[in-house]
Formats: sequence, C-alpha cells, structure tokens
Amino acid sequence: MIRLAILADLHANLAATLAVHADAERRGLNELWVLGDLVGKGPRPREVLEWTQAHASRVIQGNWDARVAGASHRPQDLWPRSKLTPGDLSYLEALPYGIEEQFSGAWWRFVHASSRGLFHRLYPHSSLSDQIDAFAPSPQFGLTQYADALVYADMHEALLLDVEGRPLINCGSVGNPLDSTLPCYLILEFDSDGPGYSATYVRLTYNRDEEISAAEASGMPFTREYVTELLTGAFQKRRARTGE
Repeated sequence: MIRLAILADLHANLAATLAVHADAERRGLNELWVLGDLVGKGPRPREVLEWTQAHASRVIQGNWDARVAGASHRPQDLWPRSKLTPGDLSYLEALPYGIEEQFSGAWWRFVHASSRGLFHRLYPHSSLSDQIDAFAPSPQFGLTQYADALVYADMHEALLLDVEGRPLINCGSVGNPLDSTLPCYLILEFDSDGPGYSATYVRLTYNRDEEISAAEASGMPFTREYVTELLTGAFQKRRARTGE
C-alpha cells in the first residue's frame, strides 16, 4: 500500500503545520507532499519553510511562493520576503510547477492552482470544459500526460468532484482554511497490487491562540484580516489602510 499525506496552503501558519505533521506521524504517514503556498499571509514564513525543507518528500510552487520570491511587490509579499534569506527565496522561486506520477495504473497530476498557470483559478463552479481541460497536457509547465486524476489546492476548500469519470480533488488548506476553522489535509492510499485508491480528509484542532499571538507580535501587514480568517474561516479581502 502506498500512502501519501497531501498538504497545501500552509501560509506560514506554524502551529497548524506542526499539528498536521504530528497527526500524520501518528497515522504512520511518512510521505508528505506539499502542494504550494508555504509562505504568505501568516507570521512565520521562515519557520514553515524550514519545516517543509526538513520533512516534505515532494514540494511544488504556489502562487504566494512565487509572489514572495519576487513575482509581485505588494505589502503582503514584501513583509515575508524580508524575513527570508536569499537562499530561501531562490528555493521558493525554483520549486517545480507540478508532479505527475503513475499510481495503480493511472496518471495522477498534482498542481497548486490549475494546469493552466499559478494564477489561474479552477473553481468548483468552473465550466465543464474548463474542468476537462485541467486534465490535458500543459507542456509549458512540464505536464506532459493526459491525467486520469487531478489533485490541487489554492481554493482553501476541500473538494472531491467527478469530472466525466475522473476525480478532481482539492486537498484543502492546512494554515488558512476558508471552508472551516479547522486545518485540513488529504490522505491518498493506492493499492500496489491493484487499481484501487482511497481519498480521506482529515480535519483537526490546533493551538490557534499561539498562532494569533505570533501574528499580533510579528508586525506583519493585514494582521486583523489574518486573525479574522483564523477565527471565522471567512475570507477577508486585503485592502491597504491609512491613518492606523
């Protein structure tokens, strides 16, 4: 049996990341795959990046990783960038776009946002043609196979859809869930002697108060919005404030 723990959207939330890691260890899950957005939004980018480098088996790039590494220069990009070393930023910039692996006779694709680009969103309500296109090759991103299954992140919402017989799976968010207040990760299990697989979501509690305290003491921008998201699971759009 091949067993993978699929994590994504850690977003510099160290307390949630460590809670998920401890849960995966209790379950005997040694293969931890991280589908991007290690940094951004949260208060501890360096610590979460170091955790990822120490414990993740496979890592791909998320849109926030690319932004913090230099793709954009918003206040929420500049603050975590200032906390990372040039080597850290080079690591984020060089992360691969996606993973394609064959399990149980099927090609599985793992990306952060979609098969069409880091900043292209694949929504649950996207058209059927957009969903079908997500399984097609994208050679410009190193995705060369016609995927039989697609696992992605970015939406911060756990999701499992059937797209004309092919699973479209969102693994949910560890550090910034927006469909709950509880971190979420995905366990995939493949039968090495047959065609079967199973997908299990895990949600768990964590020391949220520690994370909120770290955010409030960090001096990072948009602390209020970040804390509100942790407390409510509701997205707070970042808008620059003046006079505060």
